[in-house]
Amino acid sequence: MIISTPSKRIKYISISYHGKCHDYKLLKTEFPPEQDWFKNFIIKVDLGYVGIQKDYCCKSLFIPYKKTKLNPLTDTQKESNKGYAAERIIVEHSIGGMKRYRILSDRLRTHLIDFYDDVLAVCAGLWNFYLAN
Repeated sequence: MIISTPSKRIKYISISYHGKCHDYKLLKTEFPPEQDWFKNFIIKVDLGYVGIQKDYCCKSLFIPYKKTKLNPLTDTQKESNKGYAAERIIVEHSIGGMKRYRILSDRLRTHLIDFYDDVLAVCAGLWNFYLAN
């Protein structure tokens, strides 16, 4: 899980977990809902975080509309989702910026999860340094 600013700076990287872990479950593990973590922030998330509005209070929350079999999206909802995607792409650009360092792009053949976390932190720091200069 990565939290970035609109200027593509990386503010937070969660620790790595073995196996599969749903995005929202990871959020609840890293930031317990009992505390007001996001009370003063505008939050923009993808559909991996469905349910965030009932557990967390925040200044403003933007989450795309979800299509179901019985309820397809209207044209207005589709346009709204495109607008959200255009704003959320900044996070993807931040991740891509970290991947300019080949250690993240190539296969890292290590079983040491702490080492991988350290590599992510160093690459995020280098990316933020690149943006600052």
